[in-house]
Amino acid sequence: MEQKKWETHNPTGSRRVIVTKILPGSLWLERLIKADCKVEVCTSTDVLSVDDIKSAIGQQCNAVLGQLTEDWGDELFGTLEAAGGTAYSNVAVGFNNVDVDAATKHGIPVGNTPGVLTETTAQMAVALTFAAARRTGEAERFMRAGKYKGWLMTLFLGELLWRKTVGVIGAGRIGANYARMMVEGHKMNLVYYDVYPNQELEDYIAAYGDFLKSRGEAPVACKRADTLEDLLREADCVSLHTVLDDSTHHLINAERLALMKENAILVNTSRGPVVDEAALVGHCRRHPDFRAALDVFEDEPAMKPGLVDLDNVVIVPHIASATRWTREGMATLAASNVAALLRGYPVWNQPDILPFLEADAPRAAPSVVNADDLKLPIFGSR
Repeated sequence: MEQKKWETHNPTGSRRVIVTKILPGSLWLERLIKADCKVEVCTSTDVLSVDDIKSAIGQQCNAVLGQLTEDWGDELFGTLEAAGGTAYSNVAVGFNNVDVDAATKHGIPVGNTPGVLTETTAQMAVALTFAAARRTGEAERFMRAGKYKGWLMTLFLGELLWRKTVGVIGAGRIGANYARMMVEGHKMNLVYYDVYPNQELEDYIAAYGDFLKSRGEAPVACKRADTLEDLLREADCVSLHTVLDDSTHHLINAERLALMKENAILVNTSRGPVVDEAALVGHCRRHPDFRAALDVFEDEPAMKPGLVDLDNVVIVPHIASATRWTREGMATLAASNVAALLRGYPVWNQPDILPFLEADAPRAAPSVVNADDLKLPIFGSR
């Protein structure tokens, strides 16, 4: 390994752990050092290739903390197994960059970091929704270019979402939190589409509607759409919170974009390939009152040709989870997974992972996605 690209912590540790990117905070590192790990961190900002990571793993490596920008498949897991590795953790809640079946074949548990991105990502989706609706990106570029000559009635007219309809595709933890923020904060009606009904969300919105009525205000409504197409026709803004798999790749395509209102807003903080980006470029060119806001991209970090030139698209560089608390929490959870697995601790796999963000964490791995397939012991089970 090139010394200028890597830094070593706790060089006398008996277990060697590779970390492919600098991570925020310090608790993650403390947790690995407490588990007697020698921690080698890549200081380069470049995305590491498969060959880069294989070289870093070398002949002996106990575990790796990797990133969602890396391709973790059979080749890397085979290399890790051959080096004596027994643990891998993605520093992300998603793991579509990981071939979990390949990891399982090589006996490698795969950790992830759920539970700390929910409110942060939902909040960013809200921010992007209103950045698109109120055209703040366009207005800021206009101002910075020195084009502002005085107040005008017609300058950057946007959309008022108060009492309109918000559509949520994927009503899991993040989607449901986004829905509540939009409904509670802006009195919007909710229509959501999910393969499973979210009764808790529906009950919450119903109770909030009753509260509004008790205060003499019009209630809000919530319903689960029968089809995705129904949601797209009805909603004034649509936010994507679905997983990425074969069924959701290009879920939003040219045909479905054509169903949306002329002045609708599309927000994506989930995964880039959920949207056919080339189709979105064409749609936004033909419909200047349509707006989109993207935190993720189909060929990230690249964008499809023409996207960067569109004033009616807000683009930010995959920062939905970028609050200090969340990113430090992700690092801590990933390190906790590795430290626990190397020590032979059981797997937590429970919704509440906040205890792992404290100094005195449970003796368990917070979240391992293939724990059942590997028949790993579960915390608290007999």
